[in-house]
Amino acid sequence: MITTVDLIRHGEPVGGRKYRGQQDDPLSEKGWQQMRNAVADHCPWDIIITSPLSRCAEFASELSERHQRILKFEPQFKEIGFGDWEGKTAKDIQTETPGALESFWRDPINEKPPGAEPLPEFQKRIESAWNKLLDHYKGQNILVVCHAGVIRMSMQYVLGMPLEHVFRINVANAGITRMKIDHTSEKNYPQLVFHHGQL
Repeated sequence: MITTVDLIRHGEPVGGRKYRGQQDDPLSEKGWQQMRNAVADHCPWDIIITSPLSRCAEFASELSERHQRILKFEPQFKEIGFGDWEGKTAKDIQTETPGALESFWRDPINEKPPGAEPLPEFQKRIESAWNKLLDHYKGQNILVVCHAGVIRMSMQYVLGMPLEHVFRINVANAGITRMKIDHTSEKNYPQLVFHHGQL
């Protein structure tokens, strides 16, 4: 019995690159094209699970309707909350609070943006979502439509990375990451199969 989990990051949202967090911007035309190109006519999944934010949920809904797959909305797979930085570009933040971005990247646990979700709490949220996923959908092929932070934290969970290094992982728009669990093997834990691979 094998459980396969594919995580795909949403495409480019309206407004381009910024610290979006839980701000609910939809996909841009380019973002829709990125997602459709990434998946093409493939749909090997038994179930599609999505973040409720529109940049994920709208594509997940289209895909589930086109291929007649079950669709589940999972709030635990929302992006990390960036607090006061939400909706701002890196340039905005550097202008308003010089040095804050550098401090955050150097120490994301202790130098979070004002009002942001603490990284250890985000870690617990994603671990909880993963445990729920593996309990409920054991032996199935699963697609999770989500965010860069969710994919980074999922990789941290699977690989046991130091939490403070999680932002060292690059996650492209519409990039796909695959995890697999072989429940018949002595290695009965999630393993990373590929990151930014193709279907």
